Amino acid sequence: MHGYLLRKVAMSFESDQAATKEALRLGAPTWFGIGAWGLVVGIAMIKAGLSLPQAFGMTFIVFGGSAQLASLPLIGAHAPVWVIFATALAVNLRFVIFSAILAPHFSHLPLRHRAWLGFLTGDVAVGLFIQRFPDLQDMKGKLAFLKGLIFPNWAAWQIGSVIGILLGSQVPANWGLGVAGTLAILCVMLPLIINRAALAGVVVAGVVALLCFHFPYKLGLLLAVILGMATAMLLEEHMLKSKKIPDGSEQA
Repeated sequence: MHGYLLRKVAMSFESDQAATKEALRLGAPTWFGIGAWGLVVGIAMIKAGLSLPQAFGMTFIVFGGSAQLASLPLIGAHAPVWVIFATALAVNLRFVIFSAILAPHFSHLPLRHRAWLGFLTGDVAVGLFIQRFPDLQDMKGKLAFLKGLIFPNWAAWQIGSVIGILLGSQVPANWGLGVAGTLAILCVMLPLIINRAALAGVVVAGVVALLCFHFPYKLGLLLAVILGMATAMLLEEHMLKSKKIPDGSEQA
């Protein structure tokens, strides 16, 4: 019995090691883009007028670049607090979907464990995890694979963001940070477009954002996020139903 338990522990350790190595291999190409994105957001926070403690607090507590960038113009414009919170909440609504996707894989873990895993899990990590584990089949190494994605992702973001915060006051305004930010976002976003539903959501959100660019308080961004997410969710649901009844034989 004792020998069996030792063999089982050894096999589990080996599978976790393999899963971690695979996660690091898959995640490595995204680290530069994540770090660049963090750098741009760090600089943007200082340029928006935040003090060093405020900027550090925002990057470590919020840990959401899109929500941070969406909030900064509103803070600078002295927008109502409810508008700032509503915008940040809408931009981060995708994490509710991410949580719903990942929760069944880790429902056996204690709540406190799931809480900090959820806090550290970003867009790229979710996309790569779902590509590797597309269903709920009981496969070894899931937790090790997720950790192998989220820890380097968090480190790359924070390193880039801290550097941006420290260098923010030294960067001239005419360096075109908006362009750099757009490129950094593309580095992070493109790997997440894994099917037609995701692509449709991105296209709808982009078009709406352009058409509603002049809305006050950047509310066009809020509308773009909501409509883009709704489009992706509806199309994803339609695709799932189509897979269940491919020939129409199950229709009443």
